[in-house]
Amino acid sequence: MSDLLGFVLSGLVSGALYALLATGLVLSYSASGLFNFAHGATAYLCALAFHELRSGFGWPAVPTALLLVSVAAPALGWGLDRLMFRKLARVGESAQIVATIGLLVALPALGLWVVELLEDAGAPVVPAENQFGLPGVGPNPATSWQPADGVGVDSDQLITWLVTAAVALGLWILMRHTPLGLRLRAAVDNRTLVELRGMSADRLSSVAWMLSSGLAGLAGVLATPLLGLSAHDFTLFLFVSATAAVLGRFLSVPLAFAGGLGLGVLQNLVAGYAGFAERITGFRTAVPFLILFAGLLLLTRRQRTAGTAAVDAPPVDYLAGRPWAHRCGPWAVAAVLLATAFYTVTTPFWSGILAQGLALSLVFVSFTVVTGLGAMVSLAQATFVTGAALVAGLLMSHGWPFAGAALAGTCAAALLGALVALPALRLGGRSLALATLALAFLADQVLFQMGWLRNGDTGWEIPRPVAGPVDLSDDRAMGVALVVLVTAVVAALGALRNSPTGRAMLAVRSAPAAAMASGVSVIRTKLLLFTLSAGLAGFGGVMYASFNTRVTATDFTAMTGLIWLAVAVAAGVRRAQFAVVAGLVFAAVPHLMADYVTDSAHLPVILFGLAGLALANDPDGYCAAVSVRRHRRRAKAGTATSGTSPGTAPGTPPGRDTAPRAPDGPNPATRTPNGPRETAGSGGSRGEVPPVLALRHLHAGYDGTPVLHGVDLTVRPGEIVALLGPNGAGKSTTCRTAAGLLTPGRGHVYVAGRDATRDGAVRRARAGVVLAPESRGVFPALTIEENLALHLPDRDARDAVYERFAGLAARRGVTAGSLSGGEQQLLALAPLLQRPPKVLIADEPSLGLAPRVVDEVFRLLAELRDAGVGLLLVEEKAAEVLGIADTVAYLAQGRLAWCGPRSEVRADRLTEAYLGMAADGGTDDGRAIEEAGRQP
Repeated sequence: MSDLLGFVLSGLVSGALYALLATGLVLSYSASGLFNFAHGATAYLCALAFHELRSGFGWPAVPTALLLVSVAAPALGWGLDRLMFRKLARVGESAQIVATIGLLVALPALGLWVVELLEDAGAPVVPAENQFGLPGVGPNPATSWQPADGVGVDSDQLITWLVTAAVALGLWILMRHTPLGLRLRAAVDNRTLVELRGMSADRLSSVAWMLSSGLAGLAGVLATPLLGLSAHDFTLFLFVSATAAVLGRFLSVPLAFAGGLGLGVLQNLVAGYAGFAERITGFRTAVPFLILFAGLLLLTRRQRTAGTAAVDAPPVDYLAGRPWAHRCGPWAVAAVLLATAFYTVTTPFWSGILAQGLALSLVFVSFTVVTGLGAMVSLAQATFVTGAALVAGLLMSHGWPFAGAALAGTCAAALLGALVALPALRLGGRSLALATLALAFLADQVLFQMGWLRNGDTGWEIPRPVAGPVDLSDDRAMGVALVVLVTAVVAALGALRNSPTGRAMLAVRSAPAAAMASGVSVIRTKLLLFTLSAGLAGFGGVMYASFNTRVTATDFTAMTGLIWLAVAVAAGVRRAQFAVVAGLVFAAVPHLMADYVTDSAHLPVILFGLAGLALANDPDGYCAAVSVRRHRRRAKAGTATSGTSPGTAPGTPPGRDTAPRAPDGPNPATRTPNGPRETAGSGGSRGEVPPVLALRHLHAGYDGTPVLHGVDLTVRPGEIVALLGPNGAGKSTTCRTAAGLLTPGRGHVYVAGRDATRDGAVRRARAGVVLAPESRGVFPALTIEENLALHLPDRDARDAVYERFAGLAARRGVTAGSLSGGEQQLLALAPLLQRPPKVLIADEPSLGLAPRVVDEVFRLLAELRDAGVGLLLVEEKAAEVLGIADTVAYLAQGRLAWCGPRSEVRADRLTEAYLGMAADGGTDDGRAIEEAGRQP
C-alpha cells in the first residue's frame, strides 16, 4: 500500500507540471486557435533564467521566480504575439504548425547562446546545459516529510501541488465567470465575429498569450528540480502535456488540468507495476506517447467538410502557362553549373558540404510531397530516414549490394509510412502532426532500441556505391551523382503534379468534399501521398548515410526532423526546387557562420528555427515570395504606366467614377424615394437626414483581383436599402468593405459623416456599424446566455430579450451551435432590439430558413428600421425584400446598375439584373414582383 501511495504522490508532481503546461496550451489555443508547439521552449527559457539568476548571480529564489513568471514570461508572450502569432492566426494551419516548431527549435538555442555571451563577457554564470539536481523555489536543500511509512514528500513537491491547484482554480474562475474569459472563448469560436462585435481579437490574443506564457514560465521554474536544464526533456515534457490538452479537447481548462494529473499518476503506476515492460526497452518512457496517439484517435472530432469551398486553397501560380524554358530553364541551368562546379571551382571541403546538402535535399523533397501536395504536416520524416538507413545497413552487412539494400530500405520506409498513415489519416492539421510526432518518439524509444536493428552504438557501415567505372567514394563524383538524382526526382515530381493523379492530389488538398463528389478517393489519395513521401525520405536517408559511410540509431532523432521541417517549409514547400535550396542552405550556413560570424553551434540553430517567423508574412516560404513580389511589382508598374486601375475602363481618367448612372441622371447613391416618409428620430424627411453610411466611388477586391468598380451607395437613418443582384455581382464584398473586414483599394466609406475608410472592423463596430454575416452572427460554442451577455452586459436587457423570445428563454443554457438556423438568426438579431446600432448590414439574413421564420426575420428588420436604424440588406428573395425596402439598388459585375425608390422597381429591371434578359410583365413572376413593389 505504501508503494502505491508513493507512486501516486510522485506521479502527482509530474502530473501537476503536465497540468500547468496543458492548461497554458488550452488557454492560448482557446483564444487564438493556434497550437503552440514552442510552449515547452518558453518553459525552458524561464527555467534557464531562474537557474542563472539564482545560482549564478545570487538572486533570492522567490522574488526571482515571481519576476520571471509575472513579468518576463508574459512579456515574451506579448512580444511573440505581436511579432508572429497575431499574423499566424490568419494563415493556414500548416504554416502555424511549422512556425511554432521553428520557435521550439530556436528559443532554447537562443537562451544557451545568451549564456555563452555572458560567460565570454565575464558574468558570473554557471554551467547550464543538461544540468540536473538543481535547487527549486523552496529551501535548498529541500525539506522532507514522511507522512507514511516508506512515503516521502519534500518542500519542492508540496510547493508544486499548492501552486498548481491555486492556478487551476484561478483559471477556471477567469474563463467561466468573468467578462474577459467570455471574450477569450468567443475569440476562438469565431475571431472575425468578435471583431464585428467591437472587440479587438488582437488584444484578446495578446492577453491569452501573456497568460499562457506565464503558465509555461511557472511550469519551467517549478520543474527545475525535477527536469534539470535539458531542452530535450522540456520538449518531451511539452508533448506529454499535449496529451492532457487532447483530453480537454483543446478547449476545457478543467479537463486538461485533470488529464495532466491523471497522466502523471498513470505514468508512474505503469513504471512501477507493468512487469511486461521490463522486456521492452524504452516502453515505460513511451507510455505517454501511446496515450497521446490513442487520445488523438479516439477524442479528436472530425471536422465537417460538406459545403466548404476550400480547405487550403493554393496561391496563385504566376508562372502557370509560361513556356517550359521560362518555368524550369533557370533551375536546369543552375543544376548544370552546380555539377560543373564540383570539378572546377569548389575545394574538396566545399565539395563535401554541397554533396551533403544535395543528399539532404532528397529528404527535404519529401516535405514537398506530404505538405506541399497533401497539406499534411508529418513530424515523422526523420523516423523514415533512420528506418531506411538502418535496414539498408543491416542488409549490406549480410552481403547485399548497395542498390538492392537501398531499394529494400526505401520500401521499408514506405511501408512504415503507410502503417503510420493508416490510423492517423482520419485526423488533420495539428492532430495529425501530434500523432506523427508521437509515433516518431515511439520509434526512437522502442523500435530503434532493438539490438538486431540498431547494432549497438556503432550502427551499420554503409559504403558509397561503386558501379563499374563510376566510384562515388570521391566527394566530387558523389556530388555530381546526387545532382543527377535530385534533378530526376524534381522532374518526376513536376510530372506528377501535372498528371491526372497530381491534379487529384491538389483537389484533395484544396477541397476534399468537392474531390470526393468528383469520384476521387480522399483516403486513398492521402495514403498514397504519405507512402510516397515516406519512401522518398527513406531513399534520401540511405543516400545521406552513404555519404557519411555509417549510420546509427541516434543520427536522426525526432527532434532533428523538426529542424528539417522548419528549414524546408520556410524555404517553400510547394515546389521541389525550393527543397533543394533548403538542403543546400542547411548544409552550408553552419560552416559559413563558423568561418565569418561565430563558432557557436547555437547561432545556426537559432537562424534555422527563426526562419519559421517568415511564414507569418509569407506562408508559402521565402523562395516563393520572390516570384510573387516580382509579379506584384511588375503589375503595379504596368498599372502606373497605363494610368488606369484594375476594373477601370480604358481611356477613363484615373480617379473618375465609371459606375453607370441612374436612368434619370442623378448619382444613384443620392436618389431618394418620391414622397419622403417621416422616420423615427429624424425630425424631418429622409432627404434632410444625413446618411449614417455612405460608400463613395468604392473599388475593392481580393489579392489584386478587382470585384467592385466605383460603387456609390447611401443609407440613411430609418431606411432599408435593398442591394440586389446575381451571384458574383459583389454584394457580399460590398458588405465586407462597408463593415471594415476588407480595405478598399480606392474610394471612401463614411460612417455618420466621418471618413472611416481606414478603420478596421473593430472601430466600425464601435461606431455603430453591425454586420450580420451570411453564416449567422452567433458563437456556436457559447450558450444562448453567453451570446447575449457579449452584446448586453446588463441583465435587465437580457431579461427583456427573454420576455420577447420565449423560445430562447427556455433554452438559455444550450449552446448556440445546437439551435436551428432560424433560432440562431433570431439570437443574432434579438440583442439589436435592445441596443439598436446606427447601421445594420444584413447579408442574406433569410438564407436557409423556413418561410415562417423568414417572415419573423423581416418583421424584426422592419422593427429596427422603425427604431431609426439604417439597414443595408442583401437578399436573393427579391419579392420578399421589396415588401419592406425603401430604396433598391441593383449591382451587376461590381457596378451599381440602378438605384432608386421601391415604387419605381419594375419586373423587367429585376429580371434583367438577375438573368441578363428582359421579362414579360404579364408572367406570374412579373406580377408578383410588381405587386411587391406597390406594397406600402
